[in-house]
Amino acid sequence: MKKIVFSVIAACSLFALFGCNHRAETDTVQPAAMEELKPMQQSWRGVLPCADCEGIDTSLFLEKDGTWVMNEHYQGARREPSSFASYGTWARTADKLVLTNSKGEKSYFRAKGDKLEMLDRNGSPIQSPLNYTLEPVKASLPTTPMAMRGMYFYMGDAATFTDCATGKRVAVANNAQLERDYAAARGTDTRPVLLVVEGHFTLEANPDTGEMMKTLTTDQAGKFIPGKDCSH
Repeated sequence: MKKIVFSVIAACSLFALFGCNHRAETDTVQPAAMEELKPMQQSWRGVLPCADCEGIDTSLFLEKDGTWVMNEHYQGARREPSSFASYGTWARTADKLVLTNSKGEKSYFRAKGDKLEMLDRNGSPIQSPLNYTLEPVKASLPTTPMAMRGMYFYMGDAATFTDCATGKRVAVANNAQLERDYAAARGTDTRPVLLVVEGHFTLEANPDTGEMMKTLTTDQAGKFIPGKDCSH
C-alpha cells in the first residue's frame, strides 16, 4: 500500500514540476486538485543501458529552482573514475523534460506513468527492448565532484557562489583556505572574484531560519581569477 501511495505522489509531483516551471510555455489549464502541488526536489534512479559496461546506475535530482544534478556510475567499468556527475538547468515543453548541462548540451526525458523515460538525442522515443526509465526514489544529492565556474563573494562570515552556467547563486560551505585565497585575490576591492573549482552540492540548514538550502562544498583547492567574470 505504501508503495502505491508513493508512486501516486511521485507521479503528481512530476506533473507539478512540469506544470510550474516555465509556465508561460503553455496555456494548458491544470486540474484544480493539481494546483495545490508545488514544484519540489525530486530524485529518480535507474540502471540504463551501457555499450561497454554492465549498466549505468543513473540518479537524477530535479530542483524547484529549475536546476538539476545527475550522477552516473558505470557498473563493472575497468577504468577509474567510474562515476561522473553533471549539472545544469531544466525546462519543459508540452510533453518533454529538457535538461541542459553546464556545457550547453541537451538531453531529454518524458513522463511515463510515475517514471521518467530517457529519450534519444533528438527528443524522440528510443526504439529498444532495453530499459530506459528512471523510477522515483528518496536519495541525497551525489558527492561526486563536478567542475564549476562562477563568481565567489565573501562578506560577514558568509560566502556565496553564482554559477556561470546556470546563473543561480548558492551558499558555500565554510572553507577557511578558500576565504583566505579570496581575500588575497580581491585585494582592496569588495567585489566577487571568478572561481574555478571542483565541488558538489549538498542541502544544509540555514543557521538563521533552519530552512534547507542548496550549498556548494568544494572538493579541492580552487583557482581565483581576478579581473575576469562569467563572460570571459
